Amino acid sequence: MIVADRKPLKELLEMIKDFKKILIIGCKGCVTVCNVGGSKEVGILASILKIARKKDGHPLEVDEKTLERQCDPEYVDQIKDIVDNYDAIISMACGVGPQFLSERYPDRRFFPALNTTFFGGAVQHGIWEERCAGCGTCVIHHFEGMCPIARCSKSLLNGPCGGSAGGKCEISKDVDCIWDIIVRKMTELGRLDDLLEFRPVKDWITSRDGGPRKSVREELVQ
Repeated sequence: MIVADRKPLKELLEMIKDFKKILIIGCKGCVTVCNVGGSKEVGILASILKIARKKDGHPLEVDEKTLERQCDPEYVDQIKDIVDNYDAIISMACGVGPQFLSERYPDRRFFPALNTTFFGGAVQHGIWEERCAGCGTCVIHHFEGMCPIARCSKSLLNGPCGGSAGGKCEISKDVDCIWDIIVRKMTELGRLDDLLEFRPVKDWITSRDGGPRKSVREELVQ
């Protein structure tokens, strides 16, 4: 899933300093799962902003709404009858949300409440870790299902660097060296020699370096 964090209050207040009536829109997708953009978090942010603005002597009127998704036109259309009622709209979705909203309603002002951080999953309650870099052509089958691009600090594809020690990355003792994990797993499976096999350079054509990407399912296009 896409993992995000809420922006600092100071930054959010600066964004909306010139507005008196705003709408905060949450998303029931990934950001709800990681507890930063669901209806609960929308309510919390609304209260925080109103209290902060009242304290500064500039009261703020805030309404709340949470969409099923902000990355789908059919749900973005659900605010078409109310969007003109507000000076600005804050999106509590990943970076896709405010862009979809802005494209759909070009005469409105939209602001991101979240910083989108990575693709990952929950390793324990309240803790999420990165697992995917969205680089286009997945090669984790060569590394027993582990991704050295997303999980190696240097994105090395041909073994660990000289800085790893004791199974830890040189950047921090709290960061596991993914190559140590890969080697240990392949050793246990009796497949360590597979790492000696020559493979062509990874195909980066489908990565972000080729510009904005698009995925088309011809059978679904109407």
